Amino acid sequence: MNKPRCSWVGTDPLYIEYHDTEWGVPERDSRALWECLMLEGFQAGLSWITVLRRREGFRAAFQGFVPEVVAAFTPADVDRLMQDAGIIRARAKIEATIGNARAYLAMRDKGEDFSAFAWNFVGGVPLQRADGPVPGSTPLSLEISKALKARGFKFVGATITYAWMQATGMVNDHAPECFCRAG
Repeated sequence: MNKPRCSWVGTDPLYIEYHDTEWGVPERDSRALWECLMLEGFQAGLSWITVLRRREGFRAAFQGFVPEVVAAFTPADVDRLMQDAGIIRARAKIEATIGNARAYLAMRDKGEDFSAFAWNFVGGVPLQRADGPVPGSTPLSLEISKALKARGFKFVGATITYAWMQATGMVNDHAPECFCRAG
């Protein structure tokens, strides 16, 4: 059955599956939210399909994106990751992911749950975007970006943060005609 979808989806089966089952679905798990934010950081300057095609490689390379494990990575691990053809080999992004694991754990150690932190910005419910062009960033994504940076995160600019908000369902940016819009 040919369902109406967001125009960015195209015909790639991986993209269709991602759009139909993950993108824009509210994610409440702190670790999963953190993983998605890290992957959005790797996307900077690239297309999301590039990251999506390598997502399992990322998960293997970063050992399931378990923050406690990633935070313990050493310079030798960075060198190892720089040789891993299954991921995007960008030293600054790899080092940021390790640092972001440490920032995530610092939040947790101070009693700040990552999911509660994120969802508090939208009052706990997905924002419904008005019809019209999809923005690359918003004042709210800039506010969240600044809050993340204040906690030590890197590669979390307003555009990356907005893409993360879309992906994790903090904002519903499905096109008005998309069958996922109401969901």
